[in-house]
Amino acid sequence: QVQLIESGGGLVQAGGSLRLSCAASGGTFSAYTIGWFRQAPGKERAFIAAISWNGDRTYYPDSVKGRFTISRDNAKNTVSLQMNSLKPEDTAVYYCAADGHYTLGSSPSRYDGWGQGTQVTVSS
Repeated sequence: QVQLIESGGGLVQAGGSLRLSCAASGGTFSAYTIGWFRQAPGKERAFIAAISWNGDRTYYPDSVKGRFTISRDNAKNTVSLQMNSLKPEDTAVYYCAADGHYTLGSSPSRYDGWGQGTQVTVSS
C-alpha cells in the first residue's frame, strides 16, 4: 500500500504561486492514479486534480482549471501540483492520495494512502 506525504504549502499573496509536492513510499507508485484534494475549515474535502498512472490523462474541476497543473515523475515517486493565480478562497489544507482505478475520479472514497496534508494560506 502506497503512503503519501505532502509538502510545499505556505503563505502567499493573492495572485501568487505555490508548488506542492507529494512523495510516495511503499507499494508500486507508478500503478496508481494520484489525486489532490483540499479541505477548508468547516467544509468537506474537495477534489482539485488527478493524474493517471503514466501522466497521459489529467482531470480538474472548473474551480481550478487553467490555474492549477498536476504532473508526476514516476522515476522519483513524486507528484507535483503547480498552483498559479491563487485566490483567498484557495486557502485550505491540501492532501494527496492514491487510487487504484484506471479511470480518473473525484470522489474521496476512491482514494487511499492519504498524507497528513500541507497548509496553503492565500492572503488578500
